[in-house]
Amino acid sequence: MNKVPIPILALILLLLVSGYLLNAGGYIVVPAVDVTPTPTGAKGWTAIVTNVGKNDAGYLHFDLTISNDTAAWSAMQADSGKPAILTASDGKRTNCDTVFVGTGGTSLAPGFQMRGYTGGTRKAAKIQPLYVECKGAAPAAGEKLSIGYSYVTGPYDLHVPSVPVSATLELNLDQVVKDVKYPLATPGAGTIEKIGDKINAINSFTLTLTGVKRTDTGLELEWQDYNPSEYANYVHIGTPPVIGADGIIYGVYEDPSIADATIALPKANGVWTTTVEVPKDVMGLYVLVSVETRQSKYFVSHVIDITDK
Repeated sequence: MNKVPIPILALILLLLVSGYLLNAGGYIVVPAVDVTPTPTGAKGWTAIVTNVGKNDAGYLHFDLTISNDTAAWSAMQADSGKPAILTASDGKRTNCDTVFVGTGGTSLAPGFQMRGYTGGTRKAAKIQPLYVECKGAAPAAGEKLSIGYSYVTGPYDLHVPSVPVSATLELNLDQVVKDVKYPLATPGAGTIEKIGDKINAINSFTLTLTGVKRTDTGLELEWQDYNPSEYANYVHIGTPPVIGADGIIYGVYEDPSIADATIALPKANGVWTTTVEVPKDVMGLYVLVSVETRQSKYFVSHVIDITDK
């Protein structure tokens, strides 16, 4: 009797296992071959000072706005445990130990800017404005502020994390900008979806934001996906936050890969809602949604215009 070569047996076994997974309607995880690259010509993040004052303890206080100039979706955060550096006109340096600068984990669309985010937990959320405070310093002409930070760009891949890029924000404190327009710093930058637009998702699904309702506490977002396959399946999007004309990201950041997802039956729609707490007087809102695309736990971000809600 002829023996089947070992490599051929291994190939047959691999094909049988793959066929079983496909028939079961499960995901086949194919890790990305490399990390998310930084776009060519990316400028990183920039910042402006919107107010200079003192806190209740008398410390020098700077309110900040940050802008995503990376040319891609990006999340950023000031270096943990490191002070910002205040440099006077004579070269004297002061450590500023209170530094709240970042996106709170949420990835922001290119060309957008912000001045705060929702921190804490869903049960104990709080708005965190962006600012730096310096003990033992006083406002004076010619001062500059340096803030070390890191950022990532592009899709979020649970299997192949992006490599953070280190950079420094350099601010001239003589230049205080009072009239800032949020959240679009660069109108027309990137693609903005509308309510009712179909967004491509994993397993050839399409995802649609079908409606938005104002509630006593915020917004109720109505979602629908369509499953074109012969097997029940689903798409992860987590609990999308929103950003409005006040420059605040509303909604505590949650990893979309571990959030619940609604099953869609074969050749049918899945329908569900997500909620986000937003003050009634905040208008000009955009939804920031990360959609599972191409493969399991690989998320591409989209911004949806709901400014008329």
